[in-house]
Amino acid sequence: MRELVRANDPVLISAIVALLDGARIHHMVLDQNMSVLEGSLGVLPRRVLVPGEDFARARRLLQDAGLGHELRPDDGT
Repeated sequence: MRELVRANDPVLISAIVALLDGARIHHMVLDQNMSVLEGSLGVLPRRVLVPGEDFARARRLLQDAGLGHELRPDDGT
């Protein structure tokens, strides 16, 4: 699994998940239940991960949707 996006905005995460679901790209959202530890302040970002074989397609999908600026740098791994 490779990290696609890291963000504090739950609406953004929901939009990204909807795009990935629509494109049938498997994904995982990590750290969404960390609000219990942080006190619901939204300081801990949520991470969206996709399988390595879908990483390039997921990046293209978000770029085409105008969310390219939200992508994590592609470290090539």
